[in-house]
This record gives sequence, structure tokens and C-alpha cells, in this order.
Amino acid sequence: MLFNSFEFIFLFLPITFFIYFYLNKKRLTEASKGFVVVSSLFFYSWWNPIYLPLILISMVFNYAIGTSLTKDEEHKKVSKKQLLTIGVIGNIGLLGYFKYSDFFIANLNSLLGSEIPLLNLALPLAISFFTFQQIAYLVDSYKGETKEYDFLNYGVFVTFFPQLIAGPIVHHKEMMHQFANVRNKVINYKNIALGLFIFSIGIFKKVVIADTFSVWATNGFDIAETLTFFEAWVASLSYTFQLYFDFSGYTDMAIGASLLFNIKLPINFNSPYKATNIQDFWRRWHITLSRFLRDYIYIPLGGNRKGSFRTYTNLMATFVIGGLWHGAGWTFIFWGLLHGLALIIHRIWNELGFKLNYIIGWVITFNFVNISWVFFRAKEWEDAIKVLNGMLRFNEIYFDILNENIFYTNFILIILGLIFVLYFNNSNQIKYNFKNIIHTLLFCIITYFSILTMLAGRSSEFLYFNF
Repeated sequence: MLFNSFEFIFLFLPITFFIYFYLNKKRLTEASKGFVVVSSLFFYSWWNPIYLPLILISMVFNYAIGTSLTKDEEHKKVSKKQLLTIGVIGNIGLLGYFKYSDFFIANLNSLLGSEIPLLNLALPLAISFFTFQQIAYLVDSYKGETKEYDFLNYGVFVTFFPQLIAGPIVHHKEMMHQFANVRNKVINYKNIALGLFIFSIGIFKKVVIADTFSVWATNGFDIAETLTFFEAWVASLSYTFQLYFDFSGYTDMAIGASLLFNIKLPINFNSPYKATNIQDFWRRWHITLSRFLRDYIYIPLGGNRKGSFRTYTNLMATFVIGGLWHGAGWTFIFWGLLHGLALIIHRIWNELGFKLNYIIGWVITFNFVNISWVFFRAKEWEDAIKVLNGMLRFNEIYFDILNENIFYTNFILIILGLIFVLYFNNSNQIKYNFKNIIHTLLFCIITYFSILTMLAGRSSEFLYFNF
């Protein structure tokens, strides 16, 4: 079920909200938790019920391992480290089978000249997200940072529908105390007002802004055979803005919907296109994924504790893995490699004591991110080369006069997108300055335009559903 669907907005969300708080009002706490789990699984299976057993099996497996990791007396035959290894391998194996099997087979066939048939497996919805979230739970359990002996509570942690499909990737310790808090079991009208407003910002970002940019990105990457200078830059910048408004819009909707239930999800975006260096960008972009990569890959590999060369190796390994997490393709791996290399260069630059002007730093960072997104977006390596070739065709700085109006429209909207991401407050900043009257009026306006756009049939699934 999509956040940007009438079924979710006018049926699923209000019905779930009222039943959840009704059960809590009757002090049926366990029933309210069970209702959240069942509703979330219904929300998940709406997309494709065939993979419902998969997420249930994954939950049972990880709950059993995680619970055992918290009990020292159960580790006489199998050590905690061995148990953690089994758990992590199990999760990675599940993810690898569905997400990377065909990628591995295709490359093996190419390398050996064999003809092993592809499995053609459909990617289960949200598998990348619930797998990482449960790996984090196992590692936290191994460290003694979780105390969960109730499968119902664990089910709430994994399946809570606002963050189930595409994050934010949450930790057990930052979620479960909120569900246990008695005050959170009562309707909070301030949270409702704020939650609806943030949700409305998210849906406007998605259906009005991101889906508009998607048309030009699709034309440039997937349809056009060659691109002129302007066409290539319009395509790349369109995807740069599409991806941000699509995914940050999803996150805003997740945070807003969660607030209706008095649950505060961690922020996932903090105006990333304002970043003045690549490290700053990764502190602002997909924050919960960055946190996961740092805490569960980079630091266990040694972080920056074992000398410069090892630090650079760890950075590169972390971002190559991050690229592969996003998708089974060499373009994703190369995207991760580019960001790992950029972070290494940034680290060396700082160690040498060099400083860049604020504006120059922003220009370099934004353009690097924009160019690297070309590989992230391209379905095939040839598509990325096509767009990059166009971006470098300085001798073809012209456009078809018949398409002049389209060009000017695209150009103006890209400039507006740039102004929006650079000078407007993000939703996280807005919530600290929330004023009921002003923001209620704004809520009505942007909701009206979003609904009109949805009625026109222009809304689509979120980009990160494919990751």
C-alpha cells in the first residue's frame, strides 16, 4: 500500500488510528500492540501477499537469535559470537538470495561463458530495510543493549507500518520505550496537527515535485538515444531533485504518520544539498543508513583506529557495500566507489590543512553528487555514459527551437527546485517552529494541490521501494 494512495490516506490510516487508541483507552494494551502488528502486516501484504510468510519467518528467526543472545546461561555449547555470526549470515543469505542471485549468475555466465539460467526472482518489498534493521537488533543484543523477551513487542518494532517499507532504519532502543510510555497511549492533538502537517509536506514533495521531475529524468535516461548538453544536464538535475523529493517526501510521510500514534521516528534528511563537502553530505543524506554503515560496518572494520591506509580501506569497503545494498548492479557499486573515493580525498585534504571557500565547496560537492547520481539512476552502464557524454558536449550547447518552451519550463523548475532545497526550512526545522493557524492554512493549500495531482493519476510508487 502506498502512502500516496487514497486507500491509505482515507481508509487505512484513520481506521488504524481510531481502533489503536480505542483499544488503549479500554486499557487493552496487548490487544493494541497486536492490532498494530496485524495492521502493519496487512499494509505490507497489500503490495504482494506472497512474501508475507518471508517477513514472518525472518522475524521469528531474528527474535529467537536475539533473545538467546541476551541470556548468558544459554551459551555453553554455542558462544554468543558464533550465534551472532549465524544470525548475521542468515540475514545476509536471505537478502543475497532474493536480491543478488541473478546478478551473481549473470556475471558468472559472462566470465565463464556458461549458460546458467537466471532465477528471475521478484524482490520482496522492504527486504533491504527490515534485514538491516534486524541485523542492528542482533548486534545490539550481542552488546547487551536490548532486553526483549516478548515476541509481540518485537513484532511492533519490526513491522510498525510507517517505517516498515523504506525506513528510517530504527534501533530497538529508540522505539520500544515510546510504545511502553503510558502518555503515548492517549490521543495527543498537538502531535496530530504536527503529524498531519509533516505528512502533507511529504505527499506534496512526492506527487507534485518528485513525480514532475521524474518525467524529464525518464526521458533523458531511458528514452532518448543521444542527449545534447542542455538535455543531459536537465536529465541529471531532474533525477537529482526527483530522488531527494521522492525519498525525503516518503520519510516526511513516515514521520508524520508515526506522530499520529505519538511515536517519533529519527530524522533521515537534513537539507543534504546544502552540504559544502562530501562528509557533510553524508551527515545529512539518508542519516539512518549512514549511521548503520558507520556503526555496523565501518567501526567493526577498524574505523580510523589503525592508521591512515586502513582508514581509507575501511571507508572504501563501507561505501562499496553501501552501493551494493542499494542495488544488484555494477552502476551501484561504482556509485559507492565514487563516494568512498571522495571521502578519502576529503580526509586527505583536511589532514593537509587545506580549506575551501564556502561557495566553492558547495559547488564542487553539489556537482559531484549530481554526477554520481547518474550512475545510481542508470539502468545500464551505457545509459550512464550517454548522459555523461551529453553533459560534456560543450560544442553542442543548443536546443531545438520547437522545444524551446519545454526547455524554459524545465530550466525554471530546476532553478525553483534548487532554491527550495537551499533556502527553505526542511520539515525537521519546521516542526520546531510549528504555529497552528499559519501551518494549518498551509496544510490545507498543499494538501489540496496534492489531492488534485493524485486525482489526475500522476502519483507513482516511491523510488526506494526498488532498493
